[in-house]
Amino acid sequence: MKLNDVERIAHLSSLELSQAEAEAVLPQLQAVFALVEEMQAVDTSGLAPLAHPILFLRDLAQPLRTDAITESDQRTQNMQSAPAEQEGYFLVPKVIE
Repeated sequence: MKLNDVERIAHLSSLELSQAEAEAVLPQLQAVFALVEEMQAVDTSGLAPLAHPILFLRDLAQPLRTDAITESDQRTQNMQSAPAEQEGYFLVPKVIE
């Protein structure tokens, strides 16, 4: 990868980079591409793809907690500090037109 590649990527990404910024980004991009090349060099022809990495780590991973209610409904107490509410929901000023 060369400096003109960084400038081309910046242009395609609609980024404005100064010459100094492009020179600073160049070694970072080179490191990323070196890592990608290293990963592509690994022979994975005999391995089946995983739908999710947790399937491989199931025995090693921490089990998910059970989905159980641990707190009571406190909507009434929480709504007491609301400056405005409607049907149990906080009302906030409109910020998007």
